[in-house]
Amino acid sequence: MLDGLVPDGVEHHQRAMPARPLHALWARRDAPPVEWFVGAADVVHGTNFVVPPTRRAAAVASVHDLTPLHHPELCDASTLAYPGLIRRALRRGAWVHADSGFVAREVVEAFGADPGRVRVVHPGVPDLPRLSDTEAEDALRRLLPPGTGRYCLAVGTAEPRKDLPGLVQAFGEVAVTHKDVSLVLAGPPGWGEDALAEAVAASPARGRIVRTGWVDDADLAALLSGATVLAFPSLYEGFGFPPLQAMRAGVPVVATGAGSLPEVLGEGALLVKPRDVDGLAAALERCLADDSVGRGLKAAGAAWVSRFSWQSCGEGLEGLYRDAAGDRRG
Repeated sequence: MLDGLVPDGVEHHQRAMPARPLHALWARRDAPPVEWFVGAADVVHGTNFVVPPTRRAAAVASVHDLTPLHHPELCDASTLAYPGLIRRALRRGAWVHADSGFVAREVVEAFGADPGRVRVVHPGVPDLPRLSDTEAEDALRRLLPPGTGRYCLAVGTAEPRKDLPGLVQAFGEVAVTHKDVSLVLAGPPGWGEDALAEAVAASPARGRIVRTGWVDDADLAALLSGATVLAFPSLYEGFGFPPLQAMRAGVPVVATGAGSLPEVLGEGALLVKPRDVDGLAAALERCLADDSVGRGLKAAGAAWVSRFSWQSCGEGLEGLYRDAAGDRRG
């Protein structure tokens, strides 16, 4: 719901639209136009890959990554339909909003999009609740087994792209030396559930691997407050919010240099190669064994994450909307 979120004086209307049947129609024809559902508009922004056909309005499609093209084996059926919908929108003259320069370049290369109509606007970092020490401690007692000490935290759905099985293997190496450390996996089950469960069952440190399931923002804030390091072992990313949230919370970050992550995380994280279990284990070991490494990453992360604000995101999108609307009128 948008109540309470839009500025004073701005009207908003919400109307249900049947996504699956409409996506199927829009993949084959440029109808029905979005004006049938919402009335006249200057700009229509499809914020998640799909922008409807329009009669007169300018169209903007947000493309967050191109996983369906690069790693179709990591996608479900609905996600695999996105490239066709993006191509059709581009043929209708849609503009593209990309979260990162990496994704913008991919859109130009993969679809032949006009670079002048592909705009990079970094999102801000999602805010998490500010918890008192007591609130955080109460949440951690609820989420974690009694006696949990230091822990490495990972946040994400159990899908193949996140390579959580690789993290479990790396933790198995680290756990031999650091017997006080646990691995906490926060996130819902997904289509990589079987591989993750197998990796956990095979781990020599399986007794110190905790799965919380899905967590809300308050519980995520609590988990970050107690984490020694956040691990983000993704195989491909168009942006990547959890590492930036960790930086803002003062948690050192170890991540892969996959996709947009070198651009997005920059100097604020320790980066390793994707699928490099030994390299990931070595990076975690550095954070766990040397306090100076953790302090350095905290300072670097705090400085780096400050560049991602919702104010600059809003200004960037406003500029994109004005350019798209002006182009349509011209």
